[in-house]
Amino acid sequence: MKILKMNTYMSKTRIMLVVILLANLSIHSMAQDSGAKQWTLKECVDYALDNNLTVQRSLLNVQSNDVNYDQSKMALLPSINAGGSYGFNWGRSIDPTSNQFITARIQSTNANANASVTLFNGFTLRNTISQNKLSFEASKNDLEKSKNDIIQNVILFYMNVIFNQELLKNAQSQLASSDEQLNRAKIQEKQGAIAMSALYDLMAQRATNDVNVINQENQLNLSVLQLKQLLQIPASESFDVVQPDIDLEDGIVVEPASVDQIYSLSEQNMPEIKSADLGIQSAGYGLKAAKGNYLPNVTANVGLNTNYSDARDAARFVLDGGDPILIDQNPEIGFVSGSNALVLSNEPAFAPSGNVVDGYNLSEQFSDNLSRFLSFRLSIPIFNGYQTRSSVQRALIQKQQAEITAKETRNTLRQAIETAHNDVLSAAKTYNASLTQVKATEEAYRIAQKRKEQTAISNVDFIVAENNFFQATSDLLRAKYDYIFKLKILDFYQGKTLDF
Repeated sequence: MKILKMNTYMSKTRIMLVVILLANLSIHSMAQDSGAKQWTLKECVDYALDNNLTVQRSLLNVQSNDVNYDQSKMALLPSINAGGSYGFNWGRSIDPTSNQFITARIQSTNANANASVTLFNGFTLRNTISQNKLSFEASKNDLEKSKNDIIQNVILFYMNVIFNQELLKNAQSQLASSDEQLNRAKIQEKQGAIAMSALYDLMAQRATNDVNVINQENQLNLSVLQLKQLLQIPASESFDVVQPDIDLEDGIVVEPASVDQIYSLSEQNMPEIKSADLGIQSAGYGLKAAKGNYLPNVTANVGLNTNYSDARDAARFVLDGGDPILIDQNPEIGFVSGSNALVLSNEPAFAPSGNVVDGYNLSEQFSDNLSRFLSFRLSIPIFNGYQTRSSVQRALIQKQQAEITAKETRNTLRQAIETAHNDVLSAAKTYNASLTQVKATEEAYRIAQKRKEQTAISNVDFIVAENNFFQATSDLLRAKYDYIFKLKILDFYQGKTLDF
């Protein structure tokens, strides 16, 4: 029997030593991080908004919609194009400057420019501008929604870290208390004041408390890791948070605004509601733009064209605008049939006034060959394989989908507010009940300590009282932070700032 007790004692001792070793390693690990930069809640929120990928994706979506909006406005302006060509022809071909057939190698150049503007297209362009403008505004509200989601998550994870820090302190306090009780019991056991079994009970309790400290350290490390991951901070980087001063009254009385009042405020301020409503309006303009394709389309076109050919780049006679020159007073105009006698004209012959010029260069040909045009085009849709009809039907369906999305968004918001309202009331009740429980268990623990000093209570009863008190303290901490977070969520729906 003594051998069995001794083996049991050695087994408990080994377990206790292993637990103490693990605890010391964990405490040493935490001590290494004690010099880490301490982040405030505001710093965490700002860092998350700057680095979160979801927010960055939403920002890019805003920029994309901005580009679409600008491009739709620019569609009202004329489209202008310019071009030119340069090439060679061999053999029989048409001289582009004279439109005559020649057989030679021709080097030719062409330059042209044209512009086209839509005068009327069933107001499709105008409605598209309005549609893209509303889509741009909706995307900005979507960006705000993604920021709000990130802020809520940061606060939740930040409070988890603070909560686990408090639980760790509570577990360490319980461990310190069990150390004190164990040291006192060892002295009493040597003096024969208590039995060895009582010492074993305290040693087992001490080991249990040691495990609780390790578990709480692990929970704290996990919550810190989750916050790091949310902030896109590497896990290897040192990190710590500033614990805000959060005090609650001894017994809180919660009288939040009614669900209808909170929903009324939230409906006016929440970006997801604004985005959904803008989506309906945007889809409405999209429907109008699609219907515009049923109406005639009027466009105006203007342009100019010119060319050059080296076949014309030779000596030529150029009029100078002067008076005609008399060549012959009575020029010959023919012969008399059979006698070959000359026939003279009664009218004198004149030649135009001008000069022979060498070459016909590029600039001269471009200037002389310049042509311009202005045209108007009317297009009346009669039948195009139901393409316009299908576009209108799709636009109508998109509008109906946007209306359903808006209803779903409002229902989701109302349900979230109803849940948050109920959670705050429940959390307040839990906190008040936990506060009462702590006061009762604290008094029971205080009495148990006095009776323990007077050896008027067994170790088991004392351990039960101690465990009840520290468990009640942990429950109070959990209820406290649960209430604070849920109250902040309810404040958020009322448009209040999410901070401490």
